[in-house]
Amino acid sequence: MDQITFHHDTVLSDVHMFLPNARHLMTRLNHVGQPVFISKFRILSGVERHDDNSDPRKSVEEEKHDDVREDEERDTDVTKEEAGEEGGRGNVEPSLDKDGDLDVTHRPRRNPVEDSGRDVVCPVILQQSDPGQEEEEESTDNEDDEGFKDIIRIEHTMATPLEDVGKQVWRGAVLLADFILSEPVMFRGATVLELGAGTGITSIVMATIAKTVYCTDVGEDLLSMCKKNVALNRHMMESAGGEVRVRQLDWLQHDLCTDPDAEFSWTEEEVADLYDNTSFIIAADVCYDDDLTDGLFRTLYRLCSHFTHTCTIFISIEKRMNFTLRHMDVSCEAYNHFSLCLSQLQDLVDGRCSFRVEQLPSNFAQFLLYERIEQLELWKVTATPLPRDQDHSHSEVLAS
Repeated sequence: MDQITFHHDTVLSDVHMFLPNARHLMTRLNHVGQPVFISKFRILSGVERHDDNSDPRKSVEEEKHDDVREDEERDTDVTKEEAGEEGGRGNVEPSLDKDGDLDVTHRPRRNPVEDSGRDVVCPVILQQSDPGQEEEEESTDNEDDEGFKDIIRIEHTMATPLEDVGKQVWRGAVLLADFILSEPVMFRGATVLELGAGTGITSIVMATIAKTVYCTDVGEDLLSMCKKNVALNRHMMESAGGEVRVRQLDWLQHDLCTDPDAEFSWTEEEVADLYDNTSFIIAADVCYDDDLTDGLFRTLYRLCSHFTHTCTIFISIEKRMNFTLRHMDVSCEAYNHFSLCLSQLQDLVDGRCSFRVEQLPSNFAQFLLYERIEQLELWKVTATPLPRDQDHSHSEVLAS
């Protein structure tokens, strides 16, 4: 295997395609035969985020366009100067090629992609190693990264079918991580639930501030990868006093898995902690399928309507444009369905809980390197319980 093979149903995250200055090393094959890569994400220091020569809120794409515009303005000025000089010397005979056509000499132009600092992914494929060698390499990498507390190491796949997109890192997850890092006072010491955590990068960032993070998703292979990523970055969380617990939570099921024989099941104590103490729920770029989006909002309602305290929900989403034959035009069907669900949630009146929805500005500091495009959005939902006469036990919550 010397390259990634794309199929008609394959999707690849832009984070992996244009991750600046990143290593993409294939370390192993997962249980379903997919190549697993490891990448490093560095949290930018204050000096890097506030570079005098650039606006930290600008994306790489915007800075690239600025560079191109500056080149064009510079070329225009030079052309004007040359025209002025030639005007002073009188008429100049135009240069012709051998066929008599006007020979135009073009100025060399910079490559905006190369100058933007973005490296197109060229994965380095390593030979499959045995478990002992893998543990030795992991130990060496951990020693190398111990001196860099701002390095996040993430295992992920690339170019997956749609049902496995959770195994990649998406811009929405990085946007939400930026927001978390920009609001440390808000999340410090909190109990947080992440829905559809995927590789776990957002939960890992959250655990550098919060006390307990329940990092949830479905699928044994995905949860195992997530657990591995938590272990790879334990040095970042332990130094801050945070903890990530990887657990299974299926939006299409009506109860939590409490089977003690299942690897990612919940204990009764964790279920009680979830309902008694969760003050924040986060979800990053998880609304790309209408059925899953419906399941997400049903899960949010079931959870929040049984909380005895106010809970704040943050959802990041990327508005993806697609041409559809049904509309014969560019549309955002997944985003439109997400917007409909938000509206229905806010209009819901059932005597249990009220929901207030608002979109947040995306001009907070950028701590990680990625393209913060204008299609990235962050939404805040505030769930406030209403007075009621009787409570339900924790075991009945998701079954209602």
